[in-house]
Amino acid sequence: MKSKVAAGVLGILLGGLGVHKFYLGQTGWGVAYLLLCWTGIPAIAGLIEGIMYLVSSDSDFDRKYN
Repeated sequence: MKSKVAAGVLGILLGGLGVHKFYLGQTGWGVAYLLLCWTGIPAIAGLIEGIMYLVSSDSDFDRKYN
């Protein structure tokens, strides 16, 4: 079972490398983040997604990722 806190922290700290996507089982997106990490766009997206994971309700997160 995936933790929303772990996904949020990974998104905020390592989102530019797509670590949060790999953690959530979205390998395709994780590879895309890795390929584009030099642009800085995945870092901004990872920060936003990490915050979104943390503020989402437990039931919404579980429905989407567990």
